[in-house]
Amino acid sequence: MSSELLDALTVLEREKGISKDVIIEAIEAALISAYKRNFNQAQNVRIDLNRETGTMKVFARKDVVDEVFDPRLELSVEEARQINPNYLSGDVVEIEVTPKDFGRIAAQTAKQVVTQRVREAERGVIYSEFIDREEDIMTGIVQRIDSKFIYVSLGKIEALLPVGEQMPNERYKPHDRIKVFLTKVEKTTKGPQIFVSRTHPGLLKRLFEIEVPEIFDGTVEIKSVAREAGDRSKISVHSDNAEVDPVGSCVGPKGQRVQAIVNELKGEKIDIVRWSNDPFEFVANALSPSKVVDVIVEEEDQGTTVIVPDYQLSLAIGKKGQNARLAAKLTGWKIDIKSETDAKKLGIFPRGAEQNIDEADLELEADSSELEE
Repeated sequence: MSSELLDALTVLEREKGISKDVIIEAIEAALISAYKRNFNQAQNVRIDLNRETGTMKVFARKDVVDEVFDPRLELSVEEARQINPNYLSGDVVEIEVTPKDFGRIAAQTAKQVVTQRVREAERGVIYSEFIDREEDIMTGIVQRIDSKFIYVSLGKIEALLPVGEQMPNERYKPHDRIKVFLTKVEKTTKGPQIFVSRTHPGLLKRLFEIEVPEIFDGTVEIKSVAREAGDRSKISVHSDNAEVDPVGSCVGPKGQRVQAIVNELKGEKIDIVRWSNDPFEFVANALSPSKVVDVIVEEEDQGTTVIVPDYQLSLAIGKKGQNARLAAKLTGWKIDIKSETDAKKLGIFPRGAEQNIDEADLELEADSSELEE
């Protein structure tokens, strides 16, 4: 050991972000292992590494006892008092046992152990960095592809993009640059393992935060997201500022903001709707782009019956029920969609229609009374 090595550790700390103390502790542990292995010693030892000069000493640690059973680990009270008359039974005596050629042997033997500890420390630094990025968005570069994963480089580490988290309308090639959502960061024996997604609703939310300044600064809030990746998504937004249009803010001038997100998601359609704490209004908005005649809310069942014009029924339901399904996910309400004709057959009338029916009945009763007179 030398002062030059300590200087090298300082450089390593600065460049790799690994604490010098961590490396020195690894070296001390390696030197203890090297001493026991090369000198056939089983006693407890301590390495004293001078952090100013780089010099080192080996000390054997022995317990002071009344009766010695293992001289490698124990020292009698009489022998201890020859070193220092103040020692008592139960104390620990340290005796320097540094071999003359220990520096050379220790350096050779400890190299592999130190390298391993440094590698573990680097993994710890990477884990600490990425665990704070969980549920965040990052840009990565596709490295390689196999039957289970796409391996995406995030700089210091490769992340895993499972088949189930890949968008069905995308084809990936090595060196493609893509944005991914970090779903999980795990600590394993081989180092940190990071899983990412292109289908997670969180990716859509983070993209809007990047593209829409009003969302980033908190003026506009994303209330909920429903997504069928690669095909269609719905997002509800709200602002406490009456002068801010939350939907218009997300769409952007000439649709530029939302179009940038659509392009990133390879053409995925995005419906942006206004959030409301009134289920009547919120469910009606969520079924956009279809028009809604009325929403009948059943609070107990957390359900709604939505009446739409006959010609809007297929639009409200959507292809394979997609529009209704996404609206239900977005609002958290069950949605049963009926056309005006079907609703009337079941005796369900929109609120305005019920009023018209009552007025018509009154007129008929009045006409009947006049005829009888």
